[in-house]
Amino acid sequence: MKKSFRYASRVPNKNLHIDHDDFREFEPFDGETDLVPRSAQPGVDALSVVGVDMRKDVNAAQHCTGEYVTNLLVVRRGQQFIIDVSFSRPVTSQDDFQLEFLIGTDPAANKETLVVVNFGNHSGAAWAGQIVEARDTVVSLGVTASSKAIVGLYRMYVAVAMGNGMQRTEKDPNTNFYLLFNPWKPDDDVFYPDEAGRSEYVLNSTGLIYMGTPDQVTERGWVYGQFEEGILDACIYIMDACRMPIQNRGDVVKMVRTASALVNSQDDNGVLIGNWSDDFSMGTPPTTWTGSASILQKYHASGAPVSFAQCWVYAGVLNTFLRCLGIPSRVVTNFNSAHDNTGNLKTELIFKPDGSPDRHKTRDSIWNYHCWNEAFMKRGDLPPKYSGWQVVDATPQETNDGYFRCGPAPVIAIRDGELCHPFDCGFVFAEVNSDLIHMKSDKYGNMTPFKVDTTYVGKLLYTKSRSGWGPEDITGTYKHPEGSPADQQTMALAEQFGCSRDRSNVPAAKLSIQISAQAGYVGEPLRVSVTFYNQSEAMKLVKVHMEISPTYYTGVVASDPLKVEDFRLDLDAFQSSIKVFELSPQEYVSHLGSNSSLEVTVTGQTDDVEVSEVKTIALKLPPLNITLSGQPQVNRDMYIMVSFTNTMGFPLTGAKLAMEGAGLLETQVYSYRTIPPMGQISRKVGFRPTKPGLQTLLVVLDCDNLPDMTAMVEVKVVP
Repeated sequence: MKKSFRYASRVPNKNLHIDHDDFREFEPFDGETDLVPRSAQPGVDALSVVGVDMRKDVNAAQHCTGEYVTNLLVVRRGQQFIIDVSFSRPVTSQDDFQLEFLIGTDPAANKETLVVVNFGNHSGAAWAGQIVEARDTVVSLGVTASSKAIVGLYRMYVAVAMGNGMQRTEKDPNTNFYLLFNPWKPDDDVFYPDEAGRSEYVLNSTGLIYMGTPDQVTERGWVYGQFEEGILDACIYIMDACRMPIQNRGDVVKMVRTASALVNSQDDNGVLIGNWSDDFSMGTPPTTWTGSASILQKYHASGAPVSFAQCWVYAGVLNTFLRCLGIPSRVVTNFNSAHDNTGNLKTELIFKPDGSPDRHKTRDSIWNYHCWNEAFMKRGDLPPKYSGWQVVDATPQETNDGYFRCGPAPVIAIRDGELCHPFDCGFVFAEVNSDLIHMKSDKYGNMTPFKVDTTYVGKLLYTKSRSGWGPEDITGTYKHPEGSPADQQTMALAEQFGCSRDRSNVPAAKLSIQISAQAGYVGEPLRVSVTFYNQSEAMKLVKVHMEISPTYYTGVVASDPLKVEDFRLDLDAFQSSIKVFELSPQEYVSHLGSNSSLEVTVTGQTDDVEVSEVKTIALKLPPLNITLSGQPQVNRDMYIMVSFTNTMGFPLTGAKLAMEGAGLLETQVYSYRTIPPMGQISRKVGFRPTKPGLQTLLVVLDCDNLPDMTAMVEVKVVP
């Protein structure tokens, strides 16, 4: 059936501005329907458009966008895509037509939100047009968007020259299309130089996020789900809801910087509300989420921030946002991450005169781990050296220019201490390079440093390997080897850029402490060994204070100490002594809450020496058992059976079993009031794979009094 048209003046030049009122409800050229177009060729039927085919399948294969679950075309900028236009008759050399691409509610050529692509003798447009093939009345048109084009949802119209005006197609939602960043094209600022990296950092819809401690690294799966139905629309909605200017959406630096603010709700009604308490009754506990899709869909549907998030949730959702738009990205975990409230390179732990930790006066904190993102991009605003991976962090910590945002900060600038470059390099540098200073307070409140540890903070940085399901150690990209000439140069340069370091002259102590523990499962006795070393030539009488406390991953002690020991120890010259402490399940289980970590703090005092040591122990969680059945084939029935036995000697309350798999299973959540000791739960869920390839199912069991137990299983789906 032939389409209807409106009549309009010819698009004159790139400075054309189409008023917002002309595009109310996207109806083009209201008020001019009484004009009758004239043929430009006497005796020849006027050319008109019968239909448009966006060639979705062909273009998707060429642009690596076939996994997006949408009826609309998804293409990448800087790369040609093909559109078939069916005309009312074969096109001749005298015919003149053009494609018009519009984005936003107030399109204007001088803002690059209205783009005209001419064919034939016209040239000079930012987007290139080419007649690829003509078959009778069907013309295949090749369009190449500028590699700097605005990213988002475009509307497209075909306009045919008719006398002194243009005959323009009516609004047709089926010709709308999404334009994304293009990491496959060298001209795009997000170009990634190898296919393995693009496969992992753009196309992989499932990942691993690392947690725990440097000595006991754990992991949890996360379903990014960037291709799932509605996610692309949700990402665009986020930018609209937070009023990100349309003209900034083609600049990857501005896009990423804005995104770090949009994902948290602190100051712009963004996606997620943070909560680091133990009360999640007004929302979903951060540990229950299995991926980003349900969060983004909920935000898009309600327009209200979603509850609740902690750092790995912020990082997971931001990773989805970036990969969905075509920006290579990954989640990074920094173990022993300094959160320095004073903005310098000194993180202070304060002890009372008796050797016990002074929690009230200690303002700084060291998180067991902190998750952020890296985005890969060219930094056109900086010298070429600073292109590549950039730190971007959506967890709201400090404001910058009035917003809770962080990055993009070049990783190489952080490694080399070149902190004068935008954005937020100094803040990230402190997170991985702060000195941990042990301070003793006397009865008058005077502080004296007695230990400076330059190796504790930024102990290890991990991200998922791009070649499998293991970690990649990227510590060397952030830090030179401790104490090396390059490291000394970095720290000296950081000081020149305003980072204040501790200059206390603390002599090396000849008394030292080492804490070790074999982390068993929650519900088992915990044995902690503390070894004291006397490296001096004289016997030492040591006054020892030891305490064990449950702790959040943020370094905040959750309650009063569970165990406190004060004793004296005689140490002969060049001798050592081991003390073993045991904590029964009855002493710690009821105090864990949503934590699975215990902090051991030991101080030792002699007449002339003060020493201390702190160690966090992450307890193991019982396993989930998963079995798969059915035919691993697209659109064939499969089943997942999840079972769990509570082998701990206490009931689990408020249990939620959640499972999700991109291309396999949408988020499913099942609730259980109580799982008694030795009680078992099981759940069998059916699903049908929607796409071939190696897919991953993620399962999480989360309880009020025990954090998330997770498991992953891979499914190799055949067509």
